[in-house]
Amino acid sequence: MTEMQEPLEGTPLIEPSSTEHPLYDQIVEACRSVFDPEIPVNIYDLGLVYTIKVSDENKVDIIMTLTAPGCPVAGEMPGWLYDAVMPVDGVQDVNIEMTWDPPWGMEMMSDEARLELGFM
Repeated sequence: MTEMQEPLEGTPLIEPSSTEHPLYDQIVEACRSVFDPEIPVNIYDLGLVYTIKVSDENKVDIIMTLTAPGCPVAGEMPGWLYDAVMPVDGVQDVNIEMTWDPPWGMEMMSDEARLELGFM
């Protein structure tokens, strides 16, 4: 059994997004068009999209997770997200990376998602 390394103090578990980029809000809206088929909430508000980085060349890198590693749509959801984000006007390319670290938890959901699912 190997020990998990603790992140360096001050290092965020989730990389920051390019929130100041002019395309950021449009990309978030595109992410909100993708739904987990088992939960009636979009993957962005569920907290499954960890990071959206947009380069100066408008290439988009998205780091995402799933609610569980055994999710039945694990192989399909990155493609759904790609298909949602790639048509955003100005986006040049999209790369989706799947991660399990940190693992998804209900605390990552937006208030809207919690309300929708009856947790508020």
